[in-house]
Amino acid sequence: MEKNFVKVQSGKDIITSISLIVLGVALALLPLGGATNVTGICVAITGLILVFTLKNGYKESESGERFVKKEHYYPENMKAELQSAVAANPNTIAQGSGDKGNAIRLEIFYNRQSGKAFVQLFEYVPYKYQPCTDMMEYNLSQIENLIK
Repeated sequence: MEKNFVKVQSGKDIITSISLIVLGVALALLPLGGATNVTGICVAITGLILVFTLKNGYKESESGERFVKKEHYYPENMKAELQSAVAANPNTIAQGSGDKGNAIRLEIFYNRQSGKAFVQLFEYVPYKYQPCTDMMEYNLSQIENLIK
């Protein structure tokens, strides 16, 4: 199964950007003094920049559903165990600690509203991560321990 996830703005991103713009404009327009006005202008400009650059959400390109991405890292010696768990029983996978190496990366895209989750395992080959498994689709209940 080939899925293509594209980075998009999440609701939190939009709220953050708009909040900064409104706060900056309010500070710039209040008659509190020169430093406050300059600070307000700087905050509003920062909010405008974030509107175009802040993208923390993911959207599946075919269906248009929005997903949240979570990553876990594991040492190289767990590769075979993780491959078999991703293919058959993902609820047996423990969360990666990340402090014993990052040769194996487990990517999880999930959507709480639809209850869908996609899981794929990657192996680090110098300068990039290569997929080790196909993208597997599961119910959210099957991978609940990985997204806590």
